[in-house]
Amino acid sequence: MAKQVVVLKRDEGESMSVVGCGLKFLCTADKTDRAWSLMETVLPENAGPPPHDHPWDEAYYIVEGEVRFLLGDREQVFKAGDFIYTPGGTLHAFWGASARPARVLVFDAPAHAEALFRDLEREVKEPRDFAKVPEIGQRHHVHFMPPAA
Repeated sequence: MAKQVVVLKRDEGESMSVVGCGLKFLCTADKTDRAWSLMETVLPENAGPPPHDHPWDEAYYIVEGEVRFLLGDREQVFKAGDFIYTPGGTLHAFWGASARPARVLVFDAPAHAEALFRDLEREVKEPRDFAKVPEIGQRHHVHFMPPAA
């Protein structure tokens, strides 16, 4: 697989909804020889993934709104213009923290997250399907933490 030039205009790119969050692929794994990928996510207030870790690195740039991040055992709210880097193996989670949905650029290296999101969109359609999330995560080397008792 060879690396390819990617040019994406404002309204182009594959979009989907994954457990209540909008997701748009800006540069997919097949264009970078799986070295990295870039997506934009839209996080409504209180929506986002539960605490998890995985072996690849991720970086986040907040474009609009506010996002609450869990990084290890620390929670912090970030605003438009803030940047967060999480090395592989870091326990993390994030949720929209503003009344207006937040927009976040998400970079992963090497590219892994895209396949996870495709499976989640295909298999998790309604609240009762949420029970499938840990198994889907395991398929993609994502370890979701069990809910606190």
